[in-house]
Amino acid sequence: MLKCKSKFIKTALLMASFGFISSNAFCAGTVTGKVDASIPKYAGDAVVYLLGVKGPVVPAHAVVDQKSLVFVPHVTTVPVGSTVDFKNNDKVNHNIFSASAAKKFNLGTYNPGMSKPVTFDKPGAVNLLCNVHSEMSGWVVITENQYAAVTEHDGKFTIKNVPAGTYEISAWSEKLKPQGKTTVTVVDGQVATITLKLAK
Repeated sequence: MLKCKSKFIKTALLMASFGFISSNAFCAGTVTGKVDASIPKYAGDAVVYLLGVKGPVVPAHAVVDQKSLVFVPHVTTVPVGSTVDFKNNDKVNHNIFSASAAKKFNLGTYNPGMSKPVTFDKPGAVNLLCNVHSEMSGWVVITENQYAAVTEHDGKFTIKNVPAGTYEISAWSEKLKPQGKTTVTVVDGQVATITLKLAK
């Protein structure tokens, strides 16, 4: 840590005149890896997240669209306190509602081209539904901090700018559950690679 701080101070002095120094630019690590799903098609659209990271939570502002009677993206993850804008870029009216414990809401029916915001103030998984089109379904997964990522179609993920430390790492999936308890140790300036197993 002392080495990291020394490196940051030296670099900061060199870059001070440019005015773009970030306090964690040099003193954070990256967690990357893959979700190993017992049913391969569910490796994608899982949410991998860290638990117990100390420090302030940085809320995000995300967008979920509606196109061709589909929520885009199907799964979104944001830290607690974040706001999501729900847009309607379809050619028909839509309604978005959720009866999930983490956030119950109903935006009512709204026209193409409109957008309505929802702020999520509690961690958990929120199932998005449309009472105009029963086949539509999507998810917003709210995590306790900003250290989370949605997996790609092959299960790969990357979480950047993680403070050094040892944390529990887990995953949410629409159909599968994490197997056992997994921890990851993050070192300043390094990449920690890990595999998480998901199964029914």
